[in-house]
Amino acid sequence: MIVFGSLSQERSKTDADGLIGNKCNQNLWIYTADCMPIFFADKKKRKVAALHCGRKGLEKKIIKNLVKIFDNFGTSRDDLLVAIGPAISKEHYLVDKLTLKEFYRKAENKKITLHLTKTEKDLCFSDSNHFKEQNLNQLDLKKSAYRQLLDENIPHTNIEISNLCTYKLNTEFNSWRKSKTILRQWNFICS
Repeated sequence: MIVFGSLSQERSKTDADGLIGNKCNQNLWIYTADCMPIFFADKKKRKVAALHCGRKGLEKKIIKNLVKIFDNFGTSRDDLLVAIGPAISKEHYLVDKLTLKEFYRKAENKKITLHLTKTEKDLCFSDSNHFKEQNLNQLDLKKSAYRQLLDENIPHTNIEISNLCTYKLNTEFNSWRKSKTILRQWNFICS
């Protein structure tokens, strides 16, 4: 869900995955662990937005939904600047084959064929702690977000992507997948 910044209450938590500024001089704050903070700014209209975006957000097309809101503001794709902040890298985001297949079907509208053995099928429905590393696949959230941004006709020259990994740099960032911490990074953008 994406909400307008003016609808979030001061000193309270808003349960949403995205905030979009609808007033001048708004600060939009989101917190993330391994998910991506994605920031949008219309450089001419001075409108900004912040997304908390992970696998589920990409599957639900949160980027496309946010860009539609910018369309309602009359934003030109050439004026929309996007920055993807530190998040888990594909080397450290490992998922089972069934999750990967579902992700590509939903997030990227691709059908991939995976041949699962009986053991792998059983593992797909068990607790992820039972997976052995050789049964897991890398999922590149940043690359998928980049593809979705390009699909929305945002010029590649307007997109910046951080190469920092929250899992690998666990002394600088908080990673749920690395340490199961409840601590998060606070991310903000202001108009």
